[in-house]
Amino acid sequence: MHFSSPGEIFGVDGIIVLIVVVLVLFGSTQIPKLARSLGSAQKEFKKGIDQGASEDGADKKAADAPTPPAAVNAPTPPTVTVDSSAAGSARMTS
Repeated sequence: MHFSSPGEIFGVDGIIVLIVVVLVLFGSTQIPKLARSLGSAQKEFKKGIDQGASEDGADKKAADAPTPPAAVNAPTPPTVTVDSSAAGSARMTS
């Protein structure tokens, strides 16, 4: 499949008509603002991609490093206290 440039699709006359339509729709004062906002959006997009790539690299380095074993404390068994009174009931405390 061959993709052609917009100049080949529309021809020179079509591009001139397209430019005139854009000028009429947006006005000559809005086009510089539109171009400026598109440029800043593109700059922010590239900055986000670069930042995401650097974070991926840092995450990969952290994942490659061995993780130290977690300290495991054995659970303490509950203590049983026996009441030697006449009722003779047992009580658990923790």
